Amino acid sequence: MSPSRTTTVSVDSRRIELQIDPDARLAAAPGGAARFLAEAAGLTSEEAAELQKSIVAACLETFEHLTGDHPHLTVTLVRYPNRIEVELTHEGGAEPAVGLDRIAGFATQMGVSGGLDGVDRVQYEARGALAVTRLTKYLGHVPPIQ
Repeated sequence: MSPSRTTTVSVDSRRIELQIDPDARLAAAPGGAARFLAEAAGLTSEEAAELQKSIVAACLETFEHLTGDHPHLTVTLVRYPNRIEVELTHEGGAEPAVGLDRIAGFATQMGVSGGLDGVDRVQYEARGALAVTRLTKYLGHVPPIQ
């Protein structure tokens, strides 16, 4: 007789992963999840709403980079003790999920360009055939970029 396996699901969810098709109506789901995590982390309603808007805008921008062979966007939201990270991942592109022009505009104008004023940091990386854009909202003090 083998031991039984028990699966435990935590009520306090700190990681949410969604895979969505390029439909503007579906971009609201990761935005709502980000708002939930932000409010649960103690951000004000206004800060949570700004984060929500930024995530929806980033998803909409990402939809333009999806290809017919890889038409899905994976959005992973993780709440850490000092920050909320949102990763936008898609296959089949050498470009970041949010266009480089938007990232450059964000870096120079702190969010005025591209609708990302609800996040504190934007990072891009390639993982093989995956393009990943990471949006970070710090909870409290924003560390300096090194």
